[in-house]
Amino acid sequence: MALAALTEYPDLFAAGINVVGISNWVTFMERTSAWRRAHREQEYGSLEHHRDVLERISPIHKAERIKAPLMVIAGDNDPRVPLSESEQIVERVQAAGGTVKFVHYADEGHKISKLANRIDSFTQMAEFLRFCTTSPPPLD
Repeated sequence: MALAALTEYPDLFAAGINVVGISNWVTFMERTSAWRRAHREQEYGSLEHHRDVLERISPIHKAERIKAPLMVIAGDNDPRVPLSESEQIVERVQAAGGTVKFVHYADEGHKISKLANRIDSFTQMAEFLRFCTTSPPPLD
């Protein structure tokens, strides 16, 4: 939802934090294991019947609209939302000249669950938000 909000309402937010989020619904579905994809298709729609909608709603195709600083947090071993979803939005925002901080944990999955990583991620989120509220970059 953070990516959707930042791309659909770019002037509304001073910052955004995306934790294990989907940036491209098509690549998400393509890279999801077959058994999990069957469940996700019931929830989100199928590539076969809804590809155009999934493409249209994917934040990756509107990444250049992100004006606010973005923090992306992910686990390298996420079985639900592949790390590539985070990597591609980071890459796209950087290519568009946006401000993005990418934090990922080699020993985490779909959520940040290990205590040391939780402390680290929450500390980094707080510092990121503090930076965004005390030194906001100029908006266009």
